[in-house]
Amino acid sequence: MPGLLLGDVFPDFEADSTVGRISLHAFLGNSWGILFSHPRDYTPVCTTELGRAAKLSAEFSKRDVKMIALSLDSVEDHLGWSKDILAYNNDSSCNALPFPIIADNKRELAVKLGMLDPDERDKDGMPLTARCVFVIGPDKRLKLSILYPATTGRNFDELLRVIDSLQLTAQKRVATPVDWKPGDNVMVVPNLSDDEAASLFPSGVTTKDLPSGKKYLRYTPQP
Repeated sequence: MPGLLLGDVFPDFEADSTVGRISLHAFLGNSWGILFSHPRDYTPVCTTELGRAAKLSAEFSKRDVKMIALSLDSVEDHLGWSKDILAYNNDSSCNALPFPIIADNKRELAVKLGMLDPDERDKDGMPLTARCVFVIGPDKRLKLSILYPATTGRNFDELLRVIDSLQLTAQKRVATPVDWKPGDNVMVVPNLSDDEAASLFPSGVTTKDLPSGKKYLRYTPQP
């Protein structure tokens, strides 16, 4: 579904994975979810990304986010590759990754979800899967999508930061400004009147004076 937009219900699907047959919506349950795709097994950038994702799995769990990866190769390849990823992490404490990897060796999901990178191809000339990130809310709606080319690795610390913002702003009538980190001041959303803001945010609201005289930069401590 190349036209998947923010707020759309994320398509449900069934697929084979490293933990058996998975139905996406059932797997996510009432949790948040993050689905990240990879161009190919046994490739360098993907190995570093999944290694980092594995190291951060406890951070995602703490936020009630279920992780799931997708790559174009078979389950058998995924299982073999997982051993390399754990070795890259120097992790001998377990023999499996803390999240499933979906097998999409027929590229059916990559096509359905608009994941193909037309500029990067495998040895057979087939388009590789781009590095997609989809964050899915408990309501199964798409909350965020980021599309990286196959040659650029993701920053998983940034993905955690974005999830913190999504979860905060889903519950509170605030927005997070540039480079926001948890604990920083947040911004009052424009559709709140000053009186409503004063009532909702007892810690106080500060407004930055601007040449226009407009009072739209309103800050409050993170609720």
